[in-house]
Amino acid sequence: MDWQQIAALGVVGLTASMFVGARFRRRKFSFQQDTHCGCGASGQAAPKTSIVFHARKGQRPQVVLKMK
Repeated sequence: MDWQQIAALGVVGLTASMFVGARFRRRKFSFQQDTHCGCGASGQAAPKTSIVFHARKGQRPQVVLKMK
């Protein structure tokens, strides 16, 4: 093996070890993701909304907001 093959295998091995290390590393605690209550300051729950997009060939597209 010449030095280029050794260098290429070293880069591949380093990359693989970084992917494996990232897979088993503990992630940081995030208050918003882990508790699901990082954005609302008030005690009330936010109203649920959904967006519906209708588009048919030859017709004008519509965007409908549904409040629940």
